[in-house]
Amino acid sequence: MKRLLFILTLSIFCTTIIEAQFTKAGGGLAVGTGTYFNDATGDQSHRTGNPAINFKGIYEISLPLHISPSINIFMPGVTDNFEERRLISAFLFDIDAHYVFNSLDRFEFYGLGGLNITVLRSKWKYDFPVSDLDSDASTESALGLNIGVGSYMKMAEQLDVFAEVKYIVSGRSQFILTAGVLLNLDWLKKNENKIF
Repeated sequence: MKRLLFILTLSIFCTTIIEAQFTKAGGGLAVGTGTYFNDATGDQSHRTGNPAINFKGIYEISLPLHISPSINIFMPGVTDNFEERRLISAFLFDIDAHYVFNSLDRFEFYGLGGLNITVLRSKWKYDFPVSDLDSDASTESALGLNIGVGSYMKMAEQLDVFAEVKYIVSGRSQFILTAGVLLNLDWLKKNENKIF
């Protein structure tokens, strides 16, 4: 049932995005409070790392409503145990809806809500030869909801700075703070003859 609901929701978002206009793209850095692999709360060898690289796009549907897909790729959390190391990798895939409260000349403030898929991977690395059967690598994922706020600040006609904070409500809950730069693709399309 969860899989069917996820596929239906993803289909609605994809249909909306295809009909929308892709207006901004960019990325930045993110930090999170972290989450634990296999729900091993308190065991630091199961904890994800920080910071993350963020890639983000903005689709403008209408003036108050934007859709924003994004990906966060976190640095692995590493724990050393004598001749072995444990790496906990985390990837977050988000599709958020932004509701712009006010659109001033240089600032836009928005509330956000959306879907999150968190993928965690645990892998052991050994300093001695190990067969594939002895290696320990496993993956888990969790579906969740995003709730948060953010802001865009126009630095130039072709460039915006953004910052947002959101909470992921799921089996792998955490706070995420993201900041970065967005390139205004509408401006590039209108001025491509002047640039080249």
